[in-house]
Amino acid sequence: MSRSKDTAAIVTYGDHEVITPENKLRGAVSKVASGADNDDPVARAEKALAELSPEFANWMDSECDRLDKARRDLLTDFNQTSKEALFHAAHDIKGEAATFGYPAIAAAAESLCRLIEHTPEAARIPTTLLDQHVDAVRAIHREYARSDAKKLTAKLTKKLREVTDDFLMQENRDRPEVLEQLRGPSIVPE
Repeated sequence: MSRSKDTAAIVTYGDHEVITPENKLRGAVSKVASGADNDDPVARAEKALAELSPEFANWMDSECDRLDKARRDLLTDFNQTSKEALFHAAHDIKGEAATFGYPAIAAAAESLCRLIEHTPEAARIPTTLLDQHVDAVRAIHREYARSDAKKLTAKLTKKLREVTDDFLMQENRDRPEVLEQLRGPSIVPE
């Protein structure tokens, strides 16, 4: 049975029907002649990133400043809005770090996200622990060009994660479902 692929169709059989929805994407796709110089979208994206890469350091500076401001705001006036601002600043850094060329920063930012997300009463988070996370992100960014940066960063983020996990285990001792999540591995690649 031949029919146009651009319209919806219902074909009825003895014990069932087959519904083929309209193909609305067909008009949005263009055909490329075989043998033509095919445009590679991945190559185009990589080229665009390469053109933007000189700006990455400035963007990461801005993100670190935003994280530091969110920390200062939280310590000045601890409320839901300031807590969410700190979380979002850390979460953005966690997601952008590799793209901006600073993959080692992601682990410290992820640890801060875990700290904020899994502490039942955020006001109980020790100021020093918040400071250590924010200062770690800023220091890793500042010292990224050092030859031993990768080694130092691994040690620093491992210790941050251990201290954070110890705090979270204590704070969530009566919440077994959270403890199970906390025992899982980091989602940031090493």
